[in-house]
Amino acid sequence: MTLADARALVPALVTRPDDPPASRRRLAALAGWARRFTPWTAPCGDDGLWLDVTGCDHLFGGEAALLARLSDGVARQGHDCRAGLADTPGAAWATARFAGGGAVPPGAQRAALAPLPTAALRLPAETVAGLARVGLRRVGDLYGRPRAPLARRFGRAVLDRLDQALGSRAEPIAPRDAPARHRAWRGFAEPVADTASIATALDRLLDALCAQLAEAGLGARRLTLDLFRIDGDACTLAIGTSRAHRDARRLAVLFADRLDGLDAGLGIEAMQLEAPRTEPLAPAQADLESDIAGAAPDLAGLLDRLSNRLGSGRVARLEARDTHRPDRAVRRRPPLSEAGKAPVWPALPRPLRLFDPPQPVAAVAMVPDGPPMLFRWRRRTVHVARASGPERIAGEWWREDTPTRDYYRVEDASGARFWLYREGFYATPGADAPRWYLHGLFA
Repeated sequence: MTLADARALVPALVTRPDDPPASRRRLAALAGWARRFTPWTAPCGDDGLWLDVTGCDHLFGGEAALLARLSDGVARQGHDCRAGLADTPGAAWATARFAGGGAVPPGAQRAALAPLPTAALRLPAETVAGLARVGLRRVGDLYGRPRAPLARRFGRAVLDRLDQALGSRAEPIAPRDAPARHRAWRGFAEPVADTASIATALDRLLDALCAQLAEAGLGARRLTLDLFRIDGDACTLAIGTSRAHRDARRLAVLFADRLDGLDAGLGIEAMQLEAPRTEPLAPAQADLESDIAGAAPDLAGLLDRLSNRLGSGRVARLEARDTHRPDRAVRRRPPLSEAGKAPVWPALPRPLRLFDPPQPVAAVAMVPDGPPMLFRWRRRTVHVARASGPERIAGEWWREDTPTRDYYRVEDASGARFWLYREGFYATPGADAPRWYLHGLFA
């Protein structure tokens, strides 16, 4: 009904403006919160969640206890919910929305669905109305009916949804985040809040996860730790490594920086450690000579700590590229990646500091194609005492967006040295006037 009619019936009615994007974000957050029960969670429409709890109910004392904890957790976050559990997603959906919730015994979905309306099969409203006009108002009314006339009159969707709900047709559920193959989980009888207890639990999770990786011959390149708080919130800590590892002590050191300052709220009730990115890692043979001479410095460990403390991508190795363009002469590579064939660098002086992008300047030259006599940069005028050049650098022939540049090395009276270039030529008819740029500073 309209809002005016509703307020006429209930003058004290409390209303709030609808915000669909915020509702979707909240539903996604609930899906992340529900990962404490199973890693296989996903939003269902605009007001529901899918949870595949196959093999998880024994961790919570059975199906009834799991449903009770799930409903209680949602209620503590300020939401009403009805939870249904069954052998098939369709039967669970129908039980939650049309039977008041609860668990359907294994293999009993046919009897449980029979008294429910046909809308419980997730059919469009017009299909439900069409079935009602011919007297098919309950799911049980469809049992034993000839399938060909039903499909011809109401569409194949009726039979597909019925088969999915009864379990004779598979219905895969795509998770919100694909669960990692290797993970470890730990729940607490009483919530923990101090950093020492969380670190101890993390050590045990790392031992269990590294044992799984060792058995599979893998090493972790990225680990994520989900901490589920008792107030319904959840936080995720992530680390990465430059090389595959399965040394629990070494990985614990990387998590130590993340645990400092962790807000545990009222306490952590469960923790889950996953390895979403892994690589093959064969056992390493010890080197007797290196043990006698002394161990080599652990460069990988240092790089891992720097990368996790400063942020992903902040630590890199610069690799030369086979190009004469100075702004494309190097590229960022992972610090411990295998070095490729080193290109031949031009035997020409280059500044240690380059501006990205080059800074435009106003320059004055004695002759059109000669070096600048002075230029203005950052609100000051620089008078050129000595200059050399030009060094003409053109782009690769297959690149049409790289005009030719004439570079000059200039020096002012104080000894400061600059690297400027002119883009364009004065003698080109119909072209725009050349522009000057400062590209770098010599040491």
